[in-house]
Amino acid sequence: MTLLETRLAARAPIDPRRLRADFPILDQDVNGYPLVYLDNAATTQKPRQVIDALVHYYENDNANIHRGIHTLAQRATAAYEASRVKAAAHIGAQPQEIVFTRNATEAINLVARAWGDANIREGDEIVLTAMEHHSNIVPWQLLALRKGAVLRYANVTDTGYLDFDHLRSLIGPRTKLVSVAHMSNVLGVINPVADIAEAARAAGAFLLVDGAQGAPHLPVDVESLGCDFYAFSAHKMLGPTGVGVLWGREGLLATMDPFLGGGEMISLVHEDMSTWADLPHKFEAGTPNIADVIAFGAALDYLRDLGMPAVRAHEMAITAVAIDALSAIPGLHVHGPKAVEDRGGAVSFAVDGIHPHDMSTILDSYGVAIRAGHHCAQLLMRRLGVPATNRASFYIYNDTADVDRLTAAIREAIKVFA
Repeated sequence: MTLLETRLAARAPIDPRRLRADFPILDQDVNGYPLVYLDNAATTQKPRQVIDALVHYYENDNANIHRGIHTLAQRATAAYEASRVKAAAHIGAQPQEIVFTRNATEAINLVARAWGDANIREGDEIVLTAMEHHSNIVPWQLLALRKGAVLRYANVTDTGYLDFDHLRSLIGPRTKLVSVAHMSNVLGVINPVADIAEAARAAGAFLLVDGAQGAPHLPVDVESLGCDFYAFSAHKMLGPTGVGVLWGREGLLATMDPFLGGGEMISLVHEDMSTWADLPHKFEAGTPNIADVIAFGAALDYLRDLGMPAVRAHEMAITAVAIDALSAIPGLHVHGPKAVEDRGGAVSFAVDGIHPHDMSTILDSYGVAIRAGHHCAQLLMRRLGVPATNRASFYIYNDTADVDRLTAAIREAIKVFA
C-alpha cells in the first residue's frame, strides 16, 4: 500500500498534539527540557484510559476470574474475557485462539515447548533470519539442543531487507518450522510474511510470526498473512507490561499439550492423570495477570477508535520526515530501508566517531529519549558490522516537532565530539 493509499484508507488523520493530552507521562520536563519520547519500539506510553481501567479494576472488581460465582468475580471474568475478544479482533482471529501470556517472549517459548517438543525430531530444520530478536532465536536454540535439530538463518541484504531468495532456498524437505519477525525492531523493515507463508506451506512447514513490532503498528489479519502462530506484547501497543498474546490456529492448539500445569487449565484431575480444559484455557495455568489484561482491553479500544490504517499512515508520514532529516546530518548513517512503505517507525542510525551510548546520553541531557545498544539483535549487529546502534522509534503521539528536537540534539552532540 502506498503512502497515499494508506492515508486514504485511514479513518481520520491522527493529531499527535491532541492525543498527547491522553498521556500523563508526556507532560513533564527531563533535564530541564520537555520530554521527547522516542523509545516506543521498547515500550509505549499509556493513555489515561488504560491507567483508569487498571485503577477501576482494583477499586471495584478485584477478584479471581472464571471460578467465582459472586458478583465481583463475574465482573472481573467478563472484563478479562472481553479483552480476549478485542485481542482477537485486532488481528482478525477468533477468541478461542487467543492465549494470554506474560509477553511475546513467553508466547514463542510456549510454542517451542508445547508444539516443538512434540513435533521436532533429530535432523529436522528450523529456518530463522539474521534480523531476529533474541526472543525469536534463543527458544529455538534450546529446542534444537533438546531435540538435535538444525537452525538455518536467512541473510539480510546490504539495504536492510530480508534476502527472500536465500530464505526460500533454505526451506526444504527437512524444514519443520519457519519463524520470522513481522517487522524488524532494528531495521524497521516489514517482512513479506504472506510470501514466506506460501514458501513454508509448499514444503509442509509451519510459520510462526514474531509480531511484537507488527501488531502495534500495522493492520494485521492472520488469515491473510497465512501464518500458523502469531505472537505480540501489550506494552508495545499502549497496554501494560506483563501481558502477551499467542495466536495459534485452533486445530494446531488443540493438538498441543499444555505448557504449564496447575489450576484453571484442567478439566478433571485423578490420582495418576488429568484431562485438560478447553481452548484457550488449557494454556493459562494459575491466576493470570487479570488487572493488566483488562487494562490491555482499554488499549485495544484506543487503537480501534483511531483505526490501524490511521496509525500506519501517521507512522509512514513521521518516519519519512525523520529519515530525511537524519540523512541530512553529515556523518550520520541510517540503517535499513529508506522507503517508508517498506518499513515501520523504528529508525536505527550511527554517527561517525560517536559511540551510540554516548549519543544517547547526550540526547537525554536535552530531554530526548532514544534507545542505544544491540537491541537484543546481536546477530544483526554483526551483519551490520557495528557493536550497537542508536534507535529512535515513533508512535501515535510523536510529531515533526519531536523530529526537530531529535536532530537538533544530535547536531549538538556532534559539536561536543568534534
